[in-house]
Amino acid sequence: MLETAASRYQKVQTSTSSPGQILLALYNGIFRFLTAGRVAFQKGELARGREQLSKAQAIIHELEMALDHEAAPDLCRNLQGLYLFSIDRIQKARFKGETCWIDEVVRVLGPMREAWATAVAEVQKQSAPKR
Repeated sequence: MLETAASRYQKVQTSTSSPGQILLALYNGIFRFLTAGRVAFQKGELARGREQLSKAQAIIHELEMALDHEAAPDLCRNLQGLYLFSIDRIQKARFKGETCWIDEVVRVLGPMREAWATAVAEVQKQSAPKR
């Protein structure tokens, strides 16, 4: 079986990225799928919208499952609450075909994505070779 160029690129990208970069990529994926779901619902393409939201929900579920409650119990409890809230709202959006539920997820997870983007950029800036 031949690997496509895109899948090879993705493997290299994942293996050479920092944990922060991977987490940011996952958050970006969530928002990409939420946006695609919203657009599909607005066009009346409910099946496609539900499919896109299912992908966003799967990423959030994986983030929730990856929490290490022993390492940081308070942080993990707070993140778990955000993730479970988001999963619930996406499920409602998928069931009802309404974008208002997507807006709630964006409102809750948007600041998280922005915080990670800022943190990753700062780490990259600090680790860049000085001239």
